[in-house]
Amino acid sequence: MRGSERCFVDTNVLLYAVDPADPAKQRAANGWLTVLWETGLGCLSWQVLNEFYVNAVRKGRTANRKARRVVEVYATWPLVELSLGTIQRAWHWMDAAQLSYWDALIVAAAERGGCDRLLTEDLQHGQRLGALTVVNPFLVQPAALGFPSKLTR
Repeated sequence: MRGSERCFVDTNVLLYAVDPADPAKQRAANGWLTVLWETGLGCLSWQVLNEFYVNAVRKGRTANRKARRVVEVYATWPLVELSLGTIQRAWHWMDAAQLSYWDALIVAAAERGGCDRLLTEDLQHGQRLGALTVVNPFLVQPAALGFPSKLTR
């Protein structure tokens, strides 16, 4: 791993981190998030934080107050703003890779954030989208990609 590989975190990773329904996924999500906190290599978008809040509260994963606190904490990470350029790049990915609009916005935001990896279970693990590589954080531990990790399964 190069020392500057930034990881864009998709909504599902944040959701599993607060959802005790699947302990293995919760442990994996929290392991990744801990490593990204420690290395400073995590990146998000406002879309991700908004989707997290709505889904965490609506699906009963967490109370309003706790979900709001999670948003406030992760808003300290580098955040990609939505812009016309990001939307236009999302259109590119819709056409080039047949992604849904929402997934394409995530890919475009990851690119705009200077990320090398996209942590998500919503796209194919190992898929390359330009310079971005999709990583399913529930299939691979951070150490397997060269990140320092004390995560064990």
